Amino acid sequence: MITLTPDTKTCMSHLLLKDTFDSLSFIEGEITTYNKFMIDGHIHKDFYEEAPDREYSLWGGLRSYCLSIIKGKRTPLGFKLILSLGKEDFTGFLEQDGLNYRPEDIQGLYMNLKYDGCHLSCVTGTSMNTFTMDRSLEEAWDRWVRAFYAKAGIAFESSR
Repeated sequence: MITLTPDTKTCMSHLLLKDTFDSLSFIEGEITTYNKFMIDGHIHKDFYEEAPDREYSLWGGLRSYCLSIIKGKRTPLGFKLILSLGKEDFTGFLEQDGLNYRPEDIQGLYMNLKYDGCHLSCVTGTSMNTFTMDRSLEEAWDRWVRAFYAKAGIAFESSR
């Protein structure tokens, strides 16, 4: 688990106006402006005639809605967003890093984004379905997130 402190303006632009984060799963979010808006990212499959295979909506599908809540003359008082690598991407992630986990052993690979009205932070996190003392998955996820921000051109400071 690491904490990234990205350049707020650049990261907000990538998060809300560009497709940089669009392929990540949206787990849940809370946006505080004149009201507190809470969004659950679970897909209600019975809503659809042909249900999507995924458990969570993609950030790209909710980005414009969240932007509509946030944009205005005043900055939001704050927000918390939990994004995750999609479960369908776990196999590729594990193979890329040569990790010996099964995808079904992983509950989630998370980016917890928090904006306090002035500063933005991103705390990484992993959750396993089985107990392990091995931190190789966590370390690989931390590297992946750092590389994700660097590839997008989002400057950041990192701390443990």
